Amino acid sequence: MKIDVIIYFWCFKKEKMGIDLKQLPKLAKEKHDDNKKYFSVLKKKNPKRLDLIMQELHEDEFKRTNCLTCANCCKTTSPIFTEKDITRISKYLRLKEYQFIEQYLYRDEDDFMVLRDSPCTFLDHDNSCFIYNVRPKACREYPHTNRKKFIQITNLTLKNTEVCPAVYNIIEALKIKLPM
Repeated sequence: MKIDVIIYFWCFKKEKMGIDLKQLPKLAKEKHDDNKKYFSVLKKKNPKRLDLIMQELHEDEFKRTNCLTCANCCKTTSPIFTEKDITRISKYLRLKEYQFIEQYLYRDEDDFMVLRDSPCTFLDHDNSCFIYNVRPKACREYPHTNRKKFIQITNLTLKNTEVCPAVYNIIEALKIKLPM
């Protein structure tokens, strides 16, 4: 058993260092069913230390991860824009709220305000954000792996493993740190 864990950890470390962004969705889909089962068991056990462990794994991962080298979240998905986000960003861009909405947003099938275009209109060529200081709350909190009551967002986390290499790495590290 100990040898299996060491071999798995070695493979994980090697895989982690070389995740190809183009391969990430495939890797995540291959692990989707296992991760879903893992989260199901995790929800039943609901370890009291889970949020603390997730915070630690999140911090460790982002000591090694620079989002500006990737920005896949900005290239492939849209954050949800709250009314406060719309007000703040419109003011920053010196637009009336209705103008901002008309130009950049639409209401999706889940009734959320999201970006019309992908990649994000505010993403610069160097993967920085034109509106970074006023970016939407969803962007500020992404990838949500350090959120309190993490257990409540496991479905979102499963989706995010296909988009964010850091989330993929954090979940693989969680399974090692907290085996079920």
